[in-house]
Amino acid sequence: MRDALAFLHTAQVHVPTFERLVSEIAPDLRARHSVREDLLADARVVGLDDSGLVTRVHDAMREAASGGAAVVVCTCSTIGAIAERTAPSGAFKAMRIDRAMADRAVRTGPRVLIVAALESTLAPTKALILCAAENASVTVQPDTLLVEEAWPYFEAGDSARYIETLARSIRAASGRADVVVLAQASMAPVAAVLADLGIDVLSSPALGVERAAALAATPT
Repeated sequence: MRDALAFLHTAQVHVPTFERLVSEIAPDLRARHSVREDLLADARVVGLDDSGLVTRVHDAMREAASGGAAVVVCTCSTIGAIAERTAPSGAFKAMRIDRAMADRAVRTGPRVLIVAALESTLAPTKALILCAAENASVTVQPDTLLVEEAWPYFEAGDSARYIETLARSIRAASGRADVVVLAQASMAPVAAVLADLGIDVLSSPALGVERAAALAATPT
């Protein structure tokens, strides 16, 4: 049986999250998961323009598609732009998990607050927001919020403290935004915590899986 979807993750913790989302959103589709923690770790050191890193991300996307997946989704926002540019060696579509979120955000703005716990995520996500705005022929005012004190909690597996730290910082900064973009897939639970904020708080996993499933159903 061919895999309909494949996911390239940079943290093992994302596998059950995306397996659950696929079962809820597209239960008839089968998904494969590949985890490459080294790609994010190296991106933070060498930068996103490093030719060796670019080659390795593209190779990882093609390897993820080796089960015959129609769509390969990179769930890491830091390397998502590189992954999206993968030239398919077969009939698969390369996708980044956060593009669907960006497309929705720019129609909700114009003041888009991009939140990340990793500094390496901010620039690529801001570029994505600007690209989405250009595609939609709208003007946005992207702003960024780095909550770097939250990341050690994620690395330690302390999800509760991770989410709590992010939510507190976002709540304090929400007055300067019309919409909040949670730039990393790991931040998705923050949206529920901030449901009372009065503005949209968007996360990428569910929106991205919905788009991936739609793409998988579209003939190549």
